[in-house]
Amino acid sequence: MAATADDTEHEEWTASDGSPDGGRRRGTGRIALAVSFFGELLITSGLVLGLFVVYSLWWTNVVADRKADRQGDEVRDHWAQSQDPDTGPGALDTKDGIGFLHVPSMKNGEVLVRKGTSTDVLNDGVAGYYTDPIKAALPTTGKDGNFTLAAHRDGHGAKFHNIDKVAKGDAIVFETRDKWYVYKVYDILDETSKFNVNVLAQVPKESGRNKPGHYITLTTCTPVYTSRYRYVVWGELVRVDKVDSKRTPPKELR
Repeated sequence: MAATADDTEHEEWTASDGSPDGGRRRGTGRIALAVSFFGELLITSGLVLGLFVVYSLWWTNVVADRKADRQGDEVRDHWAQSQDPDTGPGALDTKDGIGFLHVPSMKNGEVLVRKGTSTDVLNDGVAGYYTDPIKAALPTTGKDGNFTLAAHRDGHGAKFHNIDKVAKGDAIVFETRDKWYVYKVYDILDETSKFNVNVLAQVPKESGRNKPGHYITLTTCTPVYTSRYRYVVWGELVRVDKVDSKRTPPKELR
């Protein structure tokens, strides 16, 4: 029986499926599908990474600042309710905080100071004083020593983000219920090992000081957005002002 035109066309179409050209088309299709899938995966990964960066560097700041503000209000409420001048701010060494750090050149307002430098403490958007490996000497005791503090450089409030703006001669003020402790920056170490605990010594010899005194040390991570090294600022007490009834700040903060 002779093949009809329709039969011939069908046979020719069927034959083309088994041709080399048909195989190449199928192979090209698989490659295109794989490339498309890989591209979508990269886009998704980029979006996830972007969201993580936003969370780490922005949202954690928002949450930490809110919590620090609440804790700061609680500390000031404690001060307002305390009537016995003999109790002093040292008696308020609680989880809420012991005072406020002011560093005008950082342009970050007041920073609540709490006990400890663990992640749980610093993630609340505060500065913490060291209890380990070398215990900080609180200025409220009146004794010689080093008031050593740490805070985050980025994320979770980033209270020491602008530490690189601090220069020699700048003021550092620690506010308690009854007194303003005014320090003057005298030395800066812009990079040191995270394991260098000598910077926390009661007499910080790495800063050039060899005698006991009333020192303050600020530490944080460096470079910014990493925790590879530590940035250190040293200050020395120049005077102590008594808090008046209006809590008038010292001239360094006006």
